[in-house]
Amino acid sequence: MEKTKYKNIVDKNTPKENTFYDCLVAFVTGGLMGVLAEILIEFYQNLLDIPFKSATVCMLVTLITLSCLFTCFGFFDKWVNFCKCGLIIPITGFAHATMSAALEYRKEGLVTGIGANMLKLSGAVIIFGVVSSWLFSVIRLVVGLA
Repeated sequence: MEKTKYKNIVDKNTPKENTFYDCLVAFVTGGLMGVLAEILIEFYQNLLDIPFKSATVCMLVTLITLSCLFTCFGFFDKWVNFCKCGLIIPITGFAHATMSAALEYRKEGLVTGIGANMLKLSGAVIIFGVVSSWLFSVIRLVVGLA
């Protein structure tokens, strides 16, 4: 089959995405994640009498734990298909990526499966974050000295 015919068939059968709708859903979902985070912080501060810094850590642990549990039960992938970046960009997406890799490679064993493959995607994110923060710090230092 010729490439142009194949491309026409693919273009005709590929579902069209509504970018505005996807952005709106991601925006609202991300906002709701922020609201949930604030509710958790208030819960930990007021009801459990935990200081703000510790309540923030407890909130992060709660969101990470829920994200991992929902990934294990198969809910998170369905929600991400609807919510797009509203769920992937916060820390929940990082936990989801790590847990998904761990679940995918669990049959290969603890060390060679889970241990070796769990941080494939997440590790790249960590390295990029560390390197980019280092570069921006150097730039800030150089600009500050000038």
